[in-house]
Amino acid sequence: MNSVGTKIELWLNYPSCNGGLLQLFLNLIQGKEIIRPDVKSEKFTSIVGKLDWRVDLDKTINIGATHYGPSLSIMAAKLSYENEAFTRKIITENWQMDFIKLYNFWNAYQENHSTQAIMFQDKVEDSNLVVVAFRGTIPYNADHWITDVDLSWYELEGVGKLHAGFMKALGLQKNKGWPKEIDESPDQKLFAYYEIRKELKNILSKNEKAKFILTGHSLGGALAILFAAILTLHEEEWLLDKLEGVYTFGQPRVGDPQLGNFMKDKFNNYDVKYYRHVYSNDMVPRLPYDDSTFFKHFGSCLYYNSLYKGWVVEEEPNKNYFSVLWFFPMLLIAVYEFIRGFILPWTKGSHYREEWFSKMFRMVGLVIPGLSAHTTIDYVNLTRLGSVLHPPKSAHQDCLKDD
Repeated sequence: MNSVGTKIELWLNYPSCNGGLLQLFLNLIQGKEIIRPDVKSEKFTSIVGKLDWRVDLDKTINIGATHYGPSLSIMAAKLSYENEAFTRKIITENWQMDFIKLYNFWNAYQENHSTQAIMFQDKVEDSNLVVVAFRGTIPYNADHWITDVDLSWYELEGVGKLHAGFMKALGLQKNKGWPKEIDESPDQKLFAYYEIRKELKNILSKNEKAKFILTGHSLGGALAILFAAILTLHEEEWLLDKLEGVYTFGQPRVGDPQLGNFMKDKFNNYDVKYYRHVYSNDMVPRLPYDDSTFFKHFGSCLYYNSLYKGWVVEEEPNKNYFSVLWFFPMLLIAVYEFIRGFILPWTKGSHYREEWFSKMFRMVGLVIPGLSAHTTIDYVNLTRLGSVLHPPKSAHQDCLKDD
């Protein structure tokens, strides 16, 4: 799987490294040298990046705007799929922000560096906002798939049962669970939760007014919300007070109803804002299966339909995805999404153009409705074009767009 995936990704990067598809074709027929893409270069983009070519922030959304957080978060979540050189270039040159680091964290159970995240801040000195974005599942990465499908439980007494695969990816300690502190000797492997927590304390201590955001798409969203969960478990009040919000996109379920009740209670106490974005028929937020006993979402869901109209709901429609009654409506929506890819650039501008690779993947949705809806394309679009109908009268309302 990894061999095939990396070859496809490499092939997709040949045009951009050789002056475009036409120039690559001309070089081939003229016998000129073909430049092989360097996977570590700032020109190399992932399969996720090829599906959604956009890297610039929405210039119409200003810092301090009510919907700035979600817009910045989805772009950070999308960028987390890329290599370090590409990520650094976009953050420093395109976004004019300060790149801190791209991390490769250790998973003690897989015995591999299989958890990635990026961290950056809005400026070098006196930063007001730090962003932590966890990388989601890379389509051809077997370690990521092992994390996703590890549906065994990890139980925390008084907290609930949590998805063991996600716990291991975040830094669960073998035979120790979640101690508040671990060995930090120079030869110690870096674990996501502990290293990011340490780095946040170091950066945020330099500016008492600074805040931070946790975000991620897919698997990355699960790690983002569970990072906040372990902060509450460890009663990290100082950090929780500086948590501006947790923004997840296409996030799968992470635990049982007991965990949900625990988290809602703690988040209310610490005034932690949690925004779980779900687009249309995206299948991943509807997994693992919810039978109201084991896996179940908690907190309000910001659900958007294929017109990018949103509602605040407790659970997205067709919560378990696999439904005979929903198959044909989902198929019709997939057809509309494919057609919409040709129409949207004409009605909303060239920034909503979908490349040929994106259009091909949209066709996958005609076979498996809901799979193509999981890409970052629609999540970027809903933060820019979306509106939320009937927003709730709550502390979370300030982050929602009014219709």
